[in-house]
Amino acid sequence: MQFMLLFSRQGKLRLQKWYVPLSDKEKKKITRELVQTILARKAKMCSFLEWRDLKIVYKRYASLYFCCAIEEQDNELITLEIIHRYVELLDKYFGSVCELDIIFNFEKAYFILDEFLLGGEAQETSKKNVLKAIEQGDLLQEDGETPRSVLEEIGLT
Repeated sequence: MQFMLLFSRQGKLRLQKWYVPLSDKEKKKITRELVQTILARKAKMCSFLEWRDLKIVYKRYASLYFCCAIEEQDNELITLEIIHRYVELLDKYFGSVCELDIIFNFEKAYFILDEFLLGGEAQETSKKNVLKAIEQGDLLQEDGETPRSVLEEIGLT
């Protein structure tokens, strides 16, 4: 996978993850072009399109579009499954995820994506294992936010 974009029906970018090195200018150009292209397509049209030398796979869930760019030889159906699995993980974590969850908790959305995908490839296919890792990350973050006394730090309590 080259990159993943999440954007709203209004064309507002909500999340972007790039797995290939590109300049900011090129990223903005690609994003603008793809968002316009996908939003212009009718709802009943195929979720795959050939664009430049890549295949674009996208799916709309409620008010958000999830869009991935893959190599020509990559499997579109597996990419659709990856998008769906990411949505399921977001849904499980946030409890019926919506666009506002992504906006106000974007760091969690990125964290979930990073637990699921590594370098543009599915790292862990088990929802249970991904959610367990996210839960452990949340616990570590909570522990880091809890002030500890000096005695607790050195293990005397």
